[in-house]
Amino acid sequence: MAWMEERLLISTNMERLGNAENTAAYPDNMAPPISADVPAAPVRESVPASIITVVSKQTVRPEGASPIGDLKLSFSDMLMLSCSYIQKGLFFQPTGTPMPGILSSLVSSLSRALGVFLPLAGRLVTLPDGRIVIRCDDDDAAVEFYHAVAPTLSLGDFLVPDADVPTMLTKDLFPMACAVSYEGHHRPLASFQATVLGDGAIFVAVVVNHAVVDGTSFWHFFNTWAGLCRGEPVQPPDFGRTFFGGSTAVLQFSGRDGPAGTLDAAPPLRERVVHFSAAAIRDLKAAANGCGKTNEDSMVNGEISSFQSICAHIWLAVTRARPQLAADATTTFRMAVNCRHRLRPTISPVYFGNAIQIVATTATVAELVANDLRWAAARLHATVAAHDDSAIRQVAADWDAAPWCFPRGNSDGAALIMVSSPRFPMYDGTDFGWGRAVAARSGCDSKIDGMLSALPGQAGDGSVDVEVCLAPDTMARLLGDNEFLQYVSHAP
Repeated sequence: MAWMEERLLISTNMERLGNAENTAAYPDNMAPPISADVPAAPVRESVPASIITVVSKQTVRPEGASPIGDLKLSFSDMLMLSCSYIQKGLFFQPTGTPMPGILSSLVSSLSRALGVFLPLAGRLVTLPDGRIVIRCDDDDAAVEFYHAVAPTLSLGDFLVPDADVPTMLTKDLFPMACAVSYEGHHRPLASFQATVLGDGAIFVAVVVNHAVVDGTSFWHFFNTWAGLCRGEPVQPPDFGRTFFGGSTAVLQFSGRDGPAGTLDAAPPLRERVVHFSAAAIRDLKAAANGCGKTNEDSMVNGEISSFQSICAHIWLAVTRARPQLAADATTTFRMAVNCRHRLRPTISPVYFGNAIQIVATTATVAELVANDLRWAAARLHATVAAHDDSAIRQVAADWDAAPWCFPRGNSDGAALIMVSSPRFPMYDGTDFGWGRAVAARSGCDSKIDGMLSALPGQAGDGSVDVEVCLAPDTMARLLGDNEFLQYVSHAP
């Protein structure tokens, strides 16, 4: 078999592993502020042995890097110390290229990409004064690259129309299961895995510490790595900390190991990728901006965006699908907002690090379900529009006065959080020379009831996919809601 031949060829440079990491990842999420000490968290139940097997591991070091010294974590980075690593990956059709050549190209271009994004090969270090930095210039700077195989699986086992995401399979496509960002003190800040399926399809997974990057920086790196594979020029990141690195506050943890990083139990969840065609999104946006005006409070300044319209549609539908919520209960929709262009002066669009903040929109269950799409979208729009330079700086000042990091979970069962963005270049810039990816998927570590992750449609036609993670009964009701499904379609 081709993968066995490749294993023999690379065995002199790689450490072989007997078994894949079979530990399932458990979800983590962002909610309202709490103190730096995050409540203890649980261990996922045992699962069957994986049929995805890691056959080799290689240590990859940066090539051609210039020293940059320690890179201080900003307050926006430190908020993420309790969060799971970002886990994203792409499926590619069979390439027809021998696997040793593919792996060699991936590893050599990864080494050069790390030379540009040197912090990804570093480690977190807490200084004597309590500040946390990325130690970039150590002789030990490196990442891990895994090669895995799944000879009994094919692309069709993962991309099944009108079916849940097979999370028992996808979890083993990603290395470093259950890693929490604070653990970057003693674990790699990034890890990579190329999994070859039995039909020759490839999944390329990237796992990066969330205290080091946000989604914008993550995809900038991913695009750079793929571009180097194709021989494309590099756009270097901006490591400046002119605004986001200005805080002098430090986090204090009661335990030696920082914030707790697991949850006490793994509740049953279902995950489904919901597709919104470009035409459906236009209809949603038109409805959000022009229909169903109920009162003056529903009027907004400026146009409600396509993405806000999608979010409002999901917020309404999921709330209807949670009949256990009391009418006077508060339901919350949280969104990650990119601050790069909102600050005055703006910071570089290639700023490296976390330049996001979480904004929350609330309503009682009764008022949300009693109103229409325009009302819900207007609430979301107003929240986002109000998050300007002064609001961003106020969040920073509040954090300086009482530092905290994100807690985990959905404690009241009434929240939703939308992460990622359909604007991220998940398909347009990630061709490693084998053609356009056919699907993007996330790992399991950030999945809880109410987690939503937005992805651009694979076709690049303005469509949007949303990974929806819900309790099983809620998901069943959502998928039976014709009002919700009227805007949902099959991906092409």
